[in-house]
Amino acid sequence: MKTKTTIVAAMLLSLGLLASVSANAQQEGAANAATQAAAPTIEISNQQLQQFANASEEVVTLSQEYTQQLHTTEDETAQRAIQEEANEKMIDAVESNGLDIDTFNIIGQAIQTNPELMQRVQEMVGS
Repeated sequence: MKTKTTIVAAMLLSLGLLASVSANAQQEGAANAATQAAAPTIEISNQQLQQFANASEEVVTLSQEYTQQLHTTEDETAQRAIQEEANEKMIDAVESNGLDIDTFNIIGQAIQTNPELMQRVQEMVGS
């Protein structure tokens, strides 16, 4: 259980990175996501939650991989290129699991405030 919690915690940290990518690449979409995330109740299907869990595992792996690369690179231009490549691959991971970035971010925000959703994702991670 501790491993799943660690994965989910790392996933949520990665969401911050992905959310900032979304904000930079799709400012309008990110504004819409923030507006939707502020809604008191959000209906998330089991399928969407499973897609989120699958995508999140990929995002965490990519985040760890590219973070290592960033730590071993001192050149700012190379670091920016690494960040851009990482962002593109994370977006691809989300979209290849059937979600758009806005939906992924909305689910991530909902998980942070809803312990029941967090539990469901923890049960789905690695299954």
